Amino acid sequence: MKLAIVHDWLTGMRGGEKALEVLCERFPDAELFTLVHVRGSVSPAIERLPTHTSFIQRLPFVKRLYRHYLPLFPTAIEQFSFDCFDVVVSVSHCCAKSIVRPGRVPHLCYCLTPMRYAWDQFDAYFGPERIGGAGSRLMRPVMAHLARWHRATEHRADR
Repeated sequence: MKLAIVHDWLTGMRGGEKALEVLCERFPDAELFTLVHVRGSVSPAIERLPTHTSFIQRLPFVKRLYRHYLPLFPTAIEQFSFDCFDVVVSVSHCCAKSIVRPGRVPHLCYCLTPMRYAWDQFDAYFGPERIGGAGSRLMRPVMAHLARWHRATEHRADR
């Protein structure tokens, strides 16, 4: 069985990465897909897997500013190809759950949480006191678009 594991981004060992680590230990022959991977920021079990990154990986200052590229995440996650895999498992808190895969390939998603910053916690992440008035006004329609995309793609996982 050829397994693909998809995770939003790899920039440190937080809760989602700990769940991912268990999958990587259990399936050491899997291949990993992620938007951004900062080498050395995650556990050896994760680092061992062959890793495919998106075009966002090649953007300027991505290690530090990857969250600034949030509006590009839907496009980036939908560009991965899973044609040669038998199963896709995603561990998602943002966009990994929204991969596009061939109809014959089952997709199991461990959705850690919905995108809080696009739904009920916008101000905590993008409020004027966090990023300034102009930045907050700019991010409001971006997050509204991301929330609509998030809802429209929720059916992409089989389970």
